[in-house]
Amino acid sequence: MAGSAELWRLSATELARRYREGSLTPLESAQACLARLEAIDPKINAFVARRDGAFMAEAEAATERFARGAPLSPLDGIPLSVKDSLYTRDAPTTWGCPALRTHASGQDEFAVARARAAGALVIGKTNVPEFALEGYTANPIFGVTRNPWNLALTPGGSSGGAVASVAAGITPLAIGQDGGGSIRRPASHTGLVGLKPSLSAVPREHVLPSLLLDFEVIGPLARTVADARMLFEVMRGPAPVDRSSLAAAQAAARPRPARALRILYVERFGAAPLDPQIGASTRQAVARLAQLGHEVRQGALPLDLDFYAQAWPQIGQAGLAHLFEQHPDWAAQASPKYLAMAETGRTIAAARLWQILEQVKRLRRDSVDLFHSVDAIVLPSAAALPWPAEDAYPARIDGQEVGPRGHAVYTGWVNAAGLPALALPCEPSSEGLPIGMQLVGPYGADEALLDLGEAYEAAYPWASRWPAL
Repeated sequence: MAGSAELWRLSATELARRYREGSLTPLESAQACLARLEAIDPKINAFVARRDGAFMAEAEAATERFARGAPLSPLDGIPLSVKDSLYTRDAPTTWGCPALRTHASGQDEFAVARARAAGALVIGKTNVPEFALEGYTANPIFGVTRNPWNLALTPGGSSGGAVASVAAGITPLAIGQDGGGSIRRPASHTGLVGLKPSLSAVPREHVLPSLLLDFEVIGPLARTVADARMLFEVMRGPAPVDRSSLAAAQAAARPRPARALRILYVERFGAAPLDPQIGASTRQAVARLAQLGHEVRQGALPLDLDFYAQAWPQIGQAGLAHLFEQHPDWAAQASPKYLAMAETGRTIAAARLWQILEQVKRLRRDSVDLFHSVDAIVLPSAAALPWPAEDAYPARIDGQEVGPRGHAVYTGWVNAAGLPALALPCEPSSEGLPIGMQLVGPYGADEALLDLGEAYEAAYPWASRWPAL
């Protein structure tokens, strides 16, 4: 049996294997997680709520189930964290907002409920930026979350606490949320795997108000593709509470390609800058996909995304305006920049919002045509390496000035299109900072992306890389 000092390094799939063979118990694993949390979280500030007593009691129950030979699922006894933009029945969901410091629904988000029913051990909740609307992680209640690979830098956002926890070895898994790249970009900044599932592949119920139309999806964060698949398999699947999940399940039932894949590599989005080290690392990764036997070509993304340069911030502004109309008490304690965003949102005409909805429908139709000629698209996950932890975004990329979404140009369109995307680690930068790519597939192709990611990982593994905390 591994010593407790080593348990935090074990993957979820390895924990599950050891539970089955009896060489390790969920209780021992939970004890190691809490010890790691105590040692590391003061440095990175990943957690905003803990459940130590309930966590250990649930680990004891899981240990008893394994002793009886009756585990609930492959996820039984596996520790994980939950992002603080998702409801949990026994802890507040603050959304990083002072007005929600004690806000509790008494219910679990649907995916969280599924994970608990499968025996997962929820250790606590992880930090987010205020309203989970930014690509870094800091808020007025809990402060700044830091990147385990360099404590002066951000892990990204909005799932920054989630990725910091997994990258630091506190938990092998985390449940994240992605409305415009909030799983994939933080994964790339911390050397993790992150799956943004197809729209409605994971049903939604008991949720905070949406600020980004229907773009927000729930997905897993992990150190390996197999671990991400384990959590995804538990959370996914149709449910009558979310009728759109029925269509997602139908799309997922299509056969996976049984041949070499046709892959389009898109390195640039027009004149938008890209950090040269990210470009070099993703090019190397794409060359490796070709070495695995896939047909790879490089080119431009054959979709018209110019509309979203202006529309994307308007979606969030209109979402905040609506939120504050419904909850003026939340607005009363919101930070000034979000009040300003909401004020701008109130000036957006209904006709403009209708136009945005029509463009989203068009993008989803065009995406169907796109995947007639290719099976997957590869892009960088983020345009910038991690930047100072207190800054909302990098002001410059490759010497060019950029705005708040300059680092995020590669991800939001995937959410608008409703497509699945899998973030995978590439070779790190010269400074040792993580770099990631994302694989994007047709609607319903989540499993095919996981298959491709697993094959890539088997040939070019990364799980032995750890930050020197």
